Amino acid sequence: MDAKANDVDARADQRGGAIKSFLLFFAGLAVLAIAAFGVGGYLGYREAIKPGPAKSDVIVLLAQGSSVSAIAHDLEDAGVIRYPELFTAVVRVRGAENDVKAGEYEIPAGASVNDIIDQLIEGKSILHYFTAPEGLTTAQVLRLVAADDVLTDELTATPEEGELLPETYAFTRGESRDEMVERMAAAQDRLLEKLWDDRTTELPLSTKEEAIILASIVEKETGVAEERARIAGVFVNRLKRGMRLESDPTIIYGLTQGEPLGRGLRVSELRGETPYNTYIIRGLPPTPIANPGADSIAAVLNPMDTDDLFFVADGTGGHAFAKTNREHERNVAAWRRIERERRQGG
Repeated sequence: MDAKANDVDARADQRGGAIKSFLLFFAGLAVLAIAAFGVGGYLGYREAIKPGPAKSDVIVLLAQGSSVSAIAHDLEDAGVIRYPELFTAVVRVRGAENDVKAGEYEIPAGASVNDIIDQLIEGKSILHYFTAPEGLTTAQVLRLVAADDVLTDELTATPEEGELLPETYAFTRGESRDEMVERMAAAQDRLLEKLWDDRTTELPLSTKEEAIILASIVEKETGVAEERARIAGVFVNRLKRGMRLESDPTIIYGLTQGEPLGRGLRVSELRGETPYNTYIIRGLPPTPIANPGADSIAAVLNPMDTDDLFFVADGTGGHAFAKTNREHERNVAAWRRIERERRQGG
């Protein structure tokens, strides 16, 4: 009985030794694999933080909807990274597959793979700027949009007169012309909503559309910022009293749809019957005559509290204001003298 027991114990020890050797073998393989991975990871890390191949700043356009792999190959083609596979691997290790953003980027000279990934995650793409000056008609603004060489796609938007907010808009390459027009219209809607709620009481304006019409006239009457609220006050006073606005820019709009007239108005044009001749019609013309800026809209909704009813150019780029017709006639006579002197001097 003792001999058999010893044989059993011996076989068990052999099996245990074999299992132990087997486990030690695979443990050794695991250690080697981990070591190899560590070496590879270390070498990958070294390559990812190594200065890139670009010797100068490079502008790269990464198309919207591009995969990480496609972005990597675009960066390689641009000469800012060496190994697109490394770029893709680092993005995945960082868990940033959904964080890198397409766009137009200026990659600094010598930027490493890690630096470029940071830049794409931050989304700091190149900004371009489109400026719509105050006082242009919608047709004139649309011509500027169509001529911009960074905006994309054909312009098909057809906004009405006075629906766009003139200002400077930052955008990234890839924005379409229609999208820019939509932004300008939305910007005016937001501004008008805010200013309308804060407007002064007892304005002779019943709708936001009427506010834009009057603001467009104020915009065309003066380029002097500090005059806008006062001119708005004059027009508000005249509307309240049932007086005609008698604004020259409205006549010009009726003649040319807002394109430059290139000369002074004729007496016949002052008397011409058009829907926009505010020397003939009472109240506001049927539409705006331009796209007013934010300051002109604000001036109309919160005009200066003044007794002025008239204004005329004063020769300095601004205007002389008057409360009475007699005072206004004196200011007009002074302006006529200035005009004559300029013609004689010229």
